[in-house]
Amino acid sequence: AMLNQTKVSEFILLGLTDARGLQHFLFFSFLLLYLISLLGNGAIVSVVMAEPRLHTPMYFFLGNLSCLDICYSTVTVPKMLTGFLFGHQPISFDGCLAQLHFFHFLGSTEAVLLAAMAYDRYVAICNPLRYAVIMSQQTCLLLAGASWSTGFVHATMHLVMTSQLSFCGHNHIHHFFCDIKPLLNLACSSTSLNRTLLNVVTTSIALGPFIFIVLSYFYIISFIFLEVRSPEGRWKPFSTCASHLTVVALLFIPVFFNYTPPSSGSSLKRDVRVSLMYSAVTPALNPLIYALRNREVKSALKTMLVRKL
Repeated sequence: AMLNQTKVSEFILLGLTDARGLQHFLFFSFLLLYLISLLGNGAIVSVVMAEPRLHTPMYFFLGNLSCLDICYSTVTVPKMLTGFLFGHQPISFDGCLAQLHFFHFLGSTEAVLLAAMAYDRYVAICNPLRYAVIMSQQTCLLLAGASWSTGFVHATMHLVMTSQLSFCGHNHIHHFFCDIKPLLNLACSSTSLNRTLLNVVTTSIALGPFIFIVLSYFYIISFIFLEVRSPEGRWKPFSTCASHLTVVALLFIPVFFNYTPPSSGSSLKRDVRVSLMYSAVTPALNPLIYALRNREVKSALKTMLVRKL
């Protein structure tokens, strides 16, 4: 009997709200966002693979981003939707760790990938004549591979660190998925090393790419103003960068809110709302931002649909 009390074998996800009326509204809203994310990102992945004229570095990275977004929203949203329908959701200890791992794996991969995309834009605008040489197929595969593996290593570190903790007694998570901070609040062993790693490593995984992106755009903007004379010539590079910048803002602003220290108990509610933003809302917006702004993607989608019909 003593063993049962000491070890937590499952957690209960309390979800977003207990208000019944609100739960049904939220269920349909997030189901809609999730379907938009799956369809929109799925369309981008298939059009990038199917259309030879989209076999360029920019669209290769966009395909990676859409693939990430499909997986990213799938890590948290289905569980959250069942929570809206059936109330508090039990999740096994291993299931919880798996969710935590994939959430951080895909999230940090996306941060690094957005930096690779910024580098691609930088080369395209500031060094157009050597673009094909610099952004070779090998370079693109290398950058994408580096993004995915950085994310994987980062998440595995959190997985190993969190699995070492002992949980006894409290197993209610005030969140709609297993994130690190709510879990650390439940642990009954020391979490100081975990918190230090969360603050140092996770902050640098977010800050590193972010600083790189800011620098890339600093160079792009100075290049455009110093080298490009005509207003039309200035506008064109900006319009290809606008989609990327919007996606960057949508990912990084909430992340800095959530993971940069100090984190106190009162910030838990805010953390939940902010996590909603990048786990459910952003993946649905990304394909809209890219596909609606982008002539090539739009015409390639049309071509593909016509072929299907």
